[in-house]
Amino acid sequence: MTTTTDAGAANAPAAGRRVTPTGRLILSADADRANWLTARRQGIGSSDIAAILGISRYGNALSVWHDKTGGLPLESDDSEPALWGRAFEETVAREWARRNRSVVRRVGLVANVDRPWQMCTLDRRVLECPLADGREKCAVEIKCRDKMKAGQFRRGVADDVLVQTLWQADVCGFDHVHAAVLIGGNDYRQFVIRVADHAELVDDLRTAGARAWQQILDRRPPSVPGDADPDVLLDLYERLYPDRAGTVDITRDVDTQDAVADYLDAHQDYAAAEKRKKAAKARILAGLGGAEAATVLDRLHVSLDERSKEWTDTKRLAEHWPDAYADCVEDRTYRQINIPRSVREEHAA
Repeated sequence: MTTTTDAGAANAPAAGRRVTPTGRLILSADADRANWLTARRQGIGSSDIAAILGISRYGNALSVWHDKTGGLPLESDDSEPALWGRAFEETVAREWARRNRSVVRRVGLVANVDRPWQMCTLDRRVLECPLADGREKCAVEIKCRDKMKAGQFRRGVADDVLVQTLWQADVCGFDHVHAAVLIGGNDYRQFVIRVADHAELVDDLRTAGARAWQQILDRRPPSVPGDADPDVLLDLYERLYPDRAGTVDITRDVDTQDAVADYLDAHQDYAAAEKRKKAAKARILAGLGGAEAATVLDRLHVSLDERSKEWTDTKRLAEHWPDAYADCVEDRTYRQINIPRSVREEHAA
Protein backbone atom coordinates (compact mmCIF):
# COMPACT_ATOMS: atom_id res chain seq x y z
CA MET A 1 0.00 0.00 0.00
CA THR A 2 1.36 3.40 -0.94
CA THR A 3 1.10 5.85 1.89
CA THR A 4 -0.39 9.27 1.39
CA THR A 5 -1.75 12.17 3.37
CA ASP A 6 -3.42 15.29 2.00
CA ALA A 7 -5.35 14.81 -1.20
CA GLY A 8 -5.77 18.54 -1.89
CA ALA A 9 -8.67 20.94 -1.80
CA ALA A 10 -10.26 19.35 -4.86
CA ASN A 11 -11.04 16.18 -2.90
CA ALA A 12 -11.99 17.90 0.35
CA PRO A 13 -15.52 17.12 1.58
CA ALA A 14 -18.05 19.95 1.76
CA ALA A 15 -19.10 21.47 5.07
CA GLY A 16 -22.24 19.87 6.45
CA ARG A 17 -21.45 16.49 4.98
CA ARG A 18 -21.15 13.45 7.24
CA VAL A 19 -17.46 12.51 7.14
CA THR A 20 -17.43 9.86 9.89
CA PRO A 21 -20.12 7.45 11.13
CA THR A 22 -21.52 10.07 13.54
CA GLY A 23 -19.53 13.18 12.62
CA ARG A 24 -20.54 16.10 10.40
CA LEU A 25 -17.93 18.41 8.89
CA ILE A 26 -18.08 22.00 10.15
CA LEU A 27 -14.93 23.39 8.55
CA SER A 28 -12.47 21.74 6.21
CA ALA A 29 -8.80 21.37 7.13
CA ASP A 30 -7.76 24.15 4.75
CA ALA A 31 -10.12 26.72 6.34
CA ASP A 32 -8.67 30.02 7.52
CA ARG A 33 -7.26 29.64 11.05
CA ALA A 34 -9.24 32.63 12.36
CA ASN A 35 -12.44 31.00 11.09
CA TRP A 36 -11.45 27.75 12.76
CA LEU A 37 -10.77 29.51 16.08
CA THR A 38 -14.21 31.15 15.86
CA ALA A 39 -16.05 27.97 14.89
CA ARG A 40 -14.54 25.89 17.68
CA ARG A 41 -16.14 28.25 20.20
CA GLN A 42 -19.50 26.74 19.23
CA GLY A 43 -18.75 23.55 21.12
CA ILE A 44 -16.43 21.52 23.32
CA GLY A 45 -13.37 20.09 21.55
CA SER A 46 -11.00 17.30 22.52
CA SER A 47 -8.39 19.66 23.97
CA ASP A 48 -11.18 21.48 25.84
CA ILE A 49 -12.36 18.33 27.59
CA ALA A 50 -8.84 17.63 28.83
CA ALA A 51 -8.68 21.16 30.23
CA ILE A 52 -12.13 20.81 31.81
CA LEU A 53 -10.92 17.70 33.64
CA GLY A 54 -7.83 19.55 34.89
CA ILE A 55 -5.27 17.40 33.07
CA SER A 56 -4.19 19.90 30.44
CA ARG A 57 -1.05 22.02 30.62
CA TYR A 58 -2.77 24.74 28.60
CA GLY A 59 -5.94 25.50 30.52
CA ASN A 60 -8.67 24.46 32.93
CA ALA A 61 -12.46 24.52 33.12
CA LEU A 62 -12.52 28.26 33.86
CA SER A 63 -10.27 29.17 30.93
CA VAL A 64 -12.45 27.05 28.62
CA TRP A 65 -15.54 28.90 29.89
CA HIS A 66 -13.96 32.31 29.30
CA ASP A 67 -12.79 31.23 25.84
CA LYS A 68 -16.18 29.94 24.73
CA THR A 69 -18.04 32.95 26.11
CA GLY A 70 -15.70 35.37 24.32
CA GLY A 71 -13.83 36.67 27.32
CA LEU A 72 -10.41 35.71 25.94
CA PRO A 73 -8.79 37.01 22.77
CA LEU A 74 -9.38 34.93 19.67
CA GLU A 75 -5.90 33.52 19.46
CA SER A 76 -4.08 30.22 19.33
CA ASP A 77 -1.01 28.91 21.11
CA ASP A 78 2.04 30.41 19.39
CA SER A 79 4.60 29.06 21.84
CA GLU A 80 7.72 27.31 20.53
CA PRO A 81 6.49 23.80 21.49
CA ALA A 82 3.16 24.42 19.75
CA LEU A 83 4.85 25.87 16.67
CA TRP A 84 7.17 22.90 16.23
CA GLY A 85 4.39 20.46 17.04
CA ARG A 86 2.38 21.80 14.11
CA ALA A 87 5.48 21.80 11.90
CA PHE A 88 6.23 18.12 12.61
CA GLU A 89 2.61 16.96 12.41
CA GLU A 90 2.71 16.14 8.71
CA THR A 91 6.02 14.26 9.05
CA VAL A 92 4.73 12.13 11.93
CA ALA A 93 1.46 11.45 10.09
CA ARG A 94 3.37 10.26 7.02
CA GLU A 95 5.57 8.02 9.15
CA TRP A 96 2.55 6.44 10.83
CA ALA A 97 1.00 5.80 7.43
CA ARG A 98 4.25 4.33 6.10
CA ARG A 99 4.77 2.00 9.04
CA ASN A 100 1.18 0.83 9.00
CA ARG A 101 0.87 0.62 5.20
CA SER A 102 -2.18 2.85 5.43
CA VAL A 103 -3.76 5.94 3.91
CA VAL A 104 -4.69 9.03 5.89
CA ARG A 105 -6.32 12.37 5.08
CA ARG A 106 -6.76 15.69 6.80
CA VAL A 107 -10.39 16.38 7.65
CA GLY A 108 -11.07 19.49 9.70
CA LEU A 109 -13.49 20.48 12.46
CA VAL A 110 -16.15 17.81 13.04
CA ALA A 111 -19.29 17.90 15.21
CA ASN A 112 -21.41 15.01 16.42
CA VAL A 113 -24.69 14.82 14.48
CA ASP A 114 -26.79 14.26 17.62
CA ARG A 115 -24.80 16.49 19.99
CA PRO A 116 -23.59 19.44 17.88
CA TRP A 117 -21.77 20.95 20.85
CA GLN A 118 -19.48 17.91 20.97
CA MET A 119 -16.66 18.68 18.51
CA CYS A 120 -13.15 17.68 17.58
CA THR A 121 -10.51 18.48 15.01
CA LEU A 122 -9.11 15.21 13.74
CA ASP A 123 -5.40 15.33 13.01
CA ARG A 124 -5.88 12.66 10.36
CA ARG A 125 -8.75 10.42 9.30
CA VAL A 126 -7.61 6.86 8.53
CA LEU A 127 -9.04 5.59 5.25
CA GLU A 128 -7.58 2.11 5.47
CA CYS A 129 -7.13 0.96 9.06
CA PRO A 130 -4.32 -1.58 9.53
CA LEU A 131 -6.34 -3.40 12.21
CA ALA A 132 -9.53 -4.14 10.28
CA ASP A 133 -10.93 -4.72 6.84
CA GLY A 134 -12.89 -1.95 5.18
CA ARG A 135 -12.40 1.78 4.95
CA GLU A 136 -12.56 4.78 7.29
CA LYS A 137 -13.05 3.17 10.65
CA CYS A 138 -10.81 5.34 12.76
CA ALA A 139 -8.44 8.29 13.03
CA VAL A 140 -4.88 8.94 14.16
CA GLU A 141 -3.93 11.61 16.70
CA ILE A 142 -0.48 13.15 16.26
CA LYS A 143 1.52 14.32 19.28
CA CYS A 144 5.02 15.78 19.64
CA ARG A 145 6.22 15.83 23.24
CA ASP A 146 9.35 16.84 25.12
CA LYS A 147 11.75 14.04 26.06
CA MET A 148 11.03 14.75 29.74
CA LYS A 149 7.48 13.48 29.11
CA ALA A 150 8.64 10.07 27.88
CA GLY A 151 7.63 8.40 31.15
CA GLN A 152 3.99 9.33 30.55
CA PHE A 153 3.96 7.03 27.51
CA ARG A 154 5.69 4.02 29.06
CA ARG A 155 2.59 1.84 29.50
CA GLY A 156 0.25 3.63 27.12
CA VAL A 157 -0.65 7.16 26.18
CA ALA A 158 -0.56 10.07 28.61
CA ASP A 159 -3.82 10.88 30.40
CA ASP A 160 -4.57 13.97 28.32
CA VAL A 161 -4.02 12.04 25.08
CA LEU A 162 -6.27 9.22 26.32
CA VAL A 163 -9.06 11.70 27.07
CA GLN A 164 -8.65 13.52 23.76
CA THR A 165 -8.71 10.37 21.64
CA LEU A 166 -11.71 8.91 23.46
CA TRP A 167 -13.54 12.20 22.96
CA GLN A 168 -12.73 12.09 19.25
CA ALA A 169 -14.00 8.52 19.04
CA ASP A 170 -17.24 9.50 20.76
CA VAL A 171 -17.75 12.47 18.44
CA CYS A 172 -17.06 10.50 15.29
CA GLY A 173 -18.48 7.09 16.10
CA PHE A 174 -15.15 5.23 15.94
CA ASP A 175 -14.50 2.13 18.02
CA HIS A 176 -10.82 3.00 18.28
CA VAL A 177 -8.32 5.76 17.55
CA HIS A 178 -4.60 5.47 16.88
CA ALA A 179 -1.98 7.74 18.40
CA ALA A 180 1.41 8.51 16.87
CA VAL A 181 3.77 10.19 19.32
CA LEU A 182 7.18 11.69 18.62
CA ILE A 183 9.11 12.23 21.85
CA GLY A 184 12.16 14.44 21.97
CA GLY A 185 12.34 14.64 18.20
CA ASN A 186 13.72 11.11 17.72
CA ASP A 187 11.68 8.63 19.78
CA TYR A 188 8.63 7.46 17.82
CA ARG A 189 5.89 5.45 19.52
CA GLN A 190 2.42 4.42 18.43
CA PHE A 191 -0.62 3.22 20.32
CA VAL A 192 -4.21 2.10 19.83
CA ILE A 193 -6.94 3.43 22.13
CA ARG A 194 -10.06 1.24 22.10
CA VAL A 195 -13.39 2.64 23.26
CA ALA A 196 -14.49 -0.74 24.65
CA ASP A 197 -11.61 -0.65 27.13
CA HIS A 198 -12.77 2.70 28.53
CA ALA A 199 -16.57 2.62 28.26
CA GLU A 200 -17.19 4.18 31.69
CA LEU A 201 -14.67 6.93 31.07
CA VAL A 202 -16.33 7.79 27.75
CA ASP A 203 -19.65 8.20 29.57
CA ASP A 204 -17.98 10.38 32.18
CA LEU A 205 -16.39 12.54 29.49
CA ARG A 206 -19.71 13.10 27.77
CA THR A 207 -21.35 13.99 31.09
CA ALA A 208 -18.56 16.43 32.00
CA GLY A 209 -18.68 17.99 28.54
CA ALA A 210 -22.45 18.40 28.62
CA ARG A 211 -22.27 20.04 32.04
CA ALA A 212 -19.53 22.42 30.92
CA TRP A 213 -21.45 23.34 27.76
CA GLN A 214 -24.61 24.07 29.78
CA GLN A 215 -22.59 26.36 32.05
CA ILE A 216 -21.37 28.17 28.94
CA LEU A 217 -24.90 28.55 27.58
CA ASP A 218 -26.11 29.79 30.97
CA ARG A 219 -23.15 32.19 31.26
CA ARG A 220 -22.47 30.58 34.65
CA PRO A 221 -18.72 30.21 35.26
CA PRO A 222 -17.47 27.03 36.94
CA SER A 223 -15.93 27.19 40.38
CA VAL A 224 -12.15 26.94 40.65
CA PRO A 225 -11.06 23.80 42.55
CA GLY A 226 -8.61 24.25 45.37
CA ASP A 227 -6.03 22.04 43.65
CA ALA A 228 -6.15 23.94 40.35
CA ASP A 229 -2.74 24.56 38.78
CA PRO A 230 -1.80 28.12 39.88
CA ASP A 231 0.36 28.66 36.78
CA VAL A 232 -2.66 28.02 34.54
CA LEU A 233 -4.77 30.42 36.60
CA LEU A 234 -2.11 33.14 36.59
CA ASP A 235 -1.82 32.88 32.82
CA LEU A 236 -5.61 33.04 32.50
CA TYR A 237 -5.94 36.21 34.59
CA GLU A 238 -3.09 37.87 32.68
CA ARG A 239 -4.92 37.21 29.42
CA LEU A 240 -8.30 38.24 30.81
CA TYR A 241 -7.10 41.55 32.20
CA PRO A 242 -4.03 42.74 30.24
CA ASP A 243 -4.81 46.40 31.01
CA ARG A 244 -5.70 46.94 34.65
CA ALA A 245 -6.94 50.23 36.11
CA GLY A 246 -8.99 51.52 39.02
CA THR A 247 -9.73 50.12 42.48
CA VAL A 248 -12.18 47.49 43.68
CA ASP A 249 -13.72 47.35 47.16
CA ILE A 250 -13.14 43.94 48.78
CA THR A 251 -14.57 44.88 52.20
CA ARG A 252 -17.14 42.09 51.90
CA ASP A 253 -14.98 39.80 49.77
CA VAL A 254 -13.71 37.51 52.51
CA ASP A 255 -12.12 35.06 50.07
CA THR A 256 -9.84 37.69 48.52
CA GLN A 257 -8.90 39.00 51.97
CA ASP A 258 -8.04 35.44 53.02
CA ALA A 259 -5.94 35.11 49.86
CA VAL A 260 -3.95 38.20 50.87
CA ALA A 261 -3.36 36.63 54.29
CA ASP A 262 -2.26 33.35 52.67
CA TYR A 263 0.10 35.28 50.40
CA LEU A 264 1.70 36.99 53.40
CA ASP A 265 2.01 33.69 55.27
CA ALA A 266 3.62 32.03 52.24
CA HIS A 267 6.05 34.92 51.84
CA GLN A 268 7.04 34.70 55.50
CA ASP A 269 7.44 30.92 55.27
CA TYR A 270 9.59 31.33 52.15
CA ALA A 271 11.81 33.95 53.77
CA ALA A 272 12.21 31.79 56.88
CA ALA A 273 12.98 28.73 54.76
CA GLU A 274 15.61 30.64 52.75
CA LYS A 275 17.25 31.85 55.95
CA ARG A 276 17.23 28.32 57.43
CA LYS A 277 18.67 26.96 54.18
CA LYS A 278 21.53 29.47 54.20
CA ALA A 279 22.29 28.69 57.86
CA ALA A 280 22.42 24.98 57.06
CA LYS A 281 24.71 25.65 54.09
CA ALA A 282 27.09 27.54 56.35
CA ARG A 283 27.21 24.59 58.76
CA ILE A 284 27.86 22.18 55.86
CA LEU A 285 30.74 24.32 54.61
CA ALA A 286 32.15 24.44 58.13
CA GLY A 287 32.04 20.65 58.30
CA LEU A 288 33.71 20.25 54.91
CA GLY A 289 36.55 22.54 55.80
CA GLY A 290 38.82 22.59 52.75
CA ALA A 291 37.26 19.46 51.19
CA GLU A 292 34.75 19.42 48.34
CA ALA A 293 32.88 16.28 49.43
CA ALA A 294 32.06 14.26 52.53
CA THR A 295 31.16 10.61 53.14
CA VAL A 296 29.29 8.65 55.78
CA LEU A 297 30.48 5.04 56.13
CA ASP A 298 32.38 5.35 52.86
CA ARG A 299 29.25 6.49 51.03
CA LEU A 300 29.01 9.96 49.46
CA HIS A 301 26.82 12.12 51.66
CA VAL A 302 27.30 15.64 50.33
CA SER A 303 29.47 17.36 47.74
CA LEU A 304 30.14 20.78 46.24
CA ASP A 305 29.68 20.36 42.50
CA GLU A 306 30.97 23.00 40.13
CA ARG A 307 28.35 24.49 37.85
CA SER A 308 28.35 27.17 35.18
CA LYS A 309 25.70 29.37 33.62
CA GLU A 310 25.58 32.13 31.09
CA TRP A 311 25.84 35.61 32.53
CA THR A 312 25.78 38.91 30.69
CA ASP A 313 27.65 41.98 31.87
CA THR A 314 25.11 44.52 30.64
CA LYS A 315 27.17 47.51 31.76
CA ARG A 316 30.16 46.39 29.70
CA LEU A 317 27.88 45.53 26.79
CA ALA A 318 26.36 49.02 26.86
CA GLU A 319 29.77 50.65 27.10
CA HIS A 320 31.58 48.78 24.32
CA TRP A 321 28.72 47.73 22.01
CA PRO A 322 25.88 50.23 22.50
CA ASP A 323 24.11 49.19 19.30
CA ALA A 324 24.04 45.55 20.37
CA TYR A 325 22.86 46.59 23.83
CA ALA A 326 20.03 48.66 22.37
CA ASP A 327 19.05 45.81 20.07
CA CYS A 328 19.05 43.04 22.70
CA VAL A 329 18.24 44.65 26.04
CA GLU A 330 14.81 46.05 26.76
CA ASP A 331 12.78 47.04 29.78
CA ARG A 332 9.67 44.94 30.27
CA THR A 333 6.96 46.04 32.64
CA TYR A 334 5.22 43.60 34.93
CA ARG A 335 2.89 43.80 37.89
CA GLN A 336 4.03 42.81 41.35
CA ILE A 337 1.69 42.33 44.26
CA ASN A 338 2.23 45.11 46.79
CA ILE A 339 0.69 44.90 50.25
CA PRO A 340 0.96 48.10 52.34
CA ARG A 341 3.09 47.99 55.45
CA SER A 342 0.10 48.71 57.67
CA VAL A 343 -1.69 45.61 56.36
CA ARG A 344 1.46 43.50 56.80
CA GLU A 345 1.89 44.67 60.38
CA GLU A 346 -1.76 44.07 61.18
CA HIS A 347 -1.49 40.54 59.77
CA ALA A 348 1.70 39.83 61.70
CA ALA A 349 0.06 40.97 64.93
